[in-house]
Amino acid sequence: MTKILMVCLGNICRSPLAHGILEAKLPGDRFEIDSAGTGDYHIGKLPDHRSIATAKQNDIDISNQRCRQFSVSDFDTYDIIYVMDHSNYENVITLARDADDSAKVKLILEDAGFDENLEVPDPYWGDAKDFDKVYTLLDNACDKIAAKLLE
Repeated sequence: MTKILMVCLGNICRSPLAHGILEAKLPGDRFEIDSAGTGDYHIGKLPDHRSIATAKQNDIDISNQRCRQFSVSDFDTYDIIYVMDHSNYENVITLARDADDSAKVKLILEDAGFDENLEVPDPYWGDAKDFDKVYTLLDNACDKIAAKLLE
């Protein structure tokens, strides 16, 4: 079983969406998807209501997810760690114990083959349109990642 972790800052906007989207695209008997945040702001809480609503509009239910903080033990649990932006990347890489840990960490848009602006923008301070844009971006990225993983 391949285990994949999605990581953003607070684990309430981007990573829960990426978690739900990729989970919907991959068979559960071969892949396990989870998400976490680099910060400890929202531990135990639901994803942002706007992320839940955006996912629901696209027939994905993320209301069962709970926010948690990324920990060093995640390097032992997960095969691939997708981060949403360069700040998340630096926060996770700082916790890496060795080259094997570091090799697991990837910018999600870069791994999906996007050529420009390799960061998923944080929609937290925006409105529903910003969440829709992030959803579309992550959906496109997860299409490419799922296709690659299923090869």
